[in-house]
Amino acid sequence: MLLLVPADPLRPYRPDQHFASEEAAAREAGVPVAVVDHDALARGDTDAALRRLTGEGEAVYRGWMLRAERYAAFAEALAARRVFLHTGSEQYRRAHELPGWYPDLASVTPATTWTSGDGREAFDRARIELGDGPAVLRDYCKSMKHHWDEAAFIPDLTDAEAAWRVARRFRELREDDFVGGFVLRRFERFTSAEVRTWWCDGRCVLVGPHPDTPDRPTATDPDLTTLAPLVAALGLPFVTVDLACRDDGEWRVVELGDGQVSDRPTTVQPSSLLSPLLTPLTPNPVDHGST
Repeated sequence: MLLLVPADPLRPYRPDQHFASEEAAAREAGVPVAVVDHDALARGDTDAALRRLTGEGEAVYRGWMLRAERYAAFAEALAARRVFLHTGSEQYRRAHELPGWYPDLASVTPATTWTSGDGREAFDRARIELGDGPAVLRDYCKSMKHHWDEAAFIPDLTDAEAAWRVARRFRELREDDFVGGFVLRRFERFTSAEVRTWWCDGRCVLVGPHPDTPDRPTATDPDLTTLAPLVAALGLPFVTVDLACRDDGEWRVVELGDGQVSDRPTTVQPSSLLSPLLTPLTPNPVDHGST
């Protein structure tokens, strides 16, 4: 297994500092590492992105988020160089964009509707379909939770003009990063910090904190009994599932994402993630993210 990481923009033969500890852990474990130019990938220049690529065989990417179409071009360019991503293009899109995974996890996550595109008419249809009460707005890939009041939280779905103001502001803030369409999720009240769980080939291999709260432990580990078969049935090679405890004590899925572009909390040792990831056929017990 080959590990691919973004190059440092100023020192292109070295890994980006954000992923340097994972690169070092992989090399220490005897796993070859190659760097790719993320900025070139993001603008669609795969030849420039892979200029310093070395090695062949199956590969895992650990890097910055890519749009699904850019990931597909990345995978195609790698395959032409006899490097094959463990996560295929359609698998990446299914994990990376909410409409890909929501139908299979609908029973364990807030009720959700979405649009194709950013038009007002489609937004209103999705808003009415979800019903009344509060909701949280995002697009297929990301929310603007750090702009909660102006671009994320909708207090009352029946207030059409107020809801559209939030949507319009969200669209302004996302600019060219807007993906797919508007996503409306019914607001649920959570009483715990989010927990990030990591899954390789349908098995949970790591339970740890969310990157936003790396030093904040959860009161208890989430119960994965119901969730595990649902994630396994998705057939996705490497994903993260973020969970939070609702005010009635039930653990709920907040987000599912492709594990290649999911951030690792600073309090989780790189080897805790890379060991099961880079040797996916070796049985591994669940690691609870000890530092």
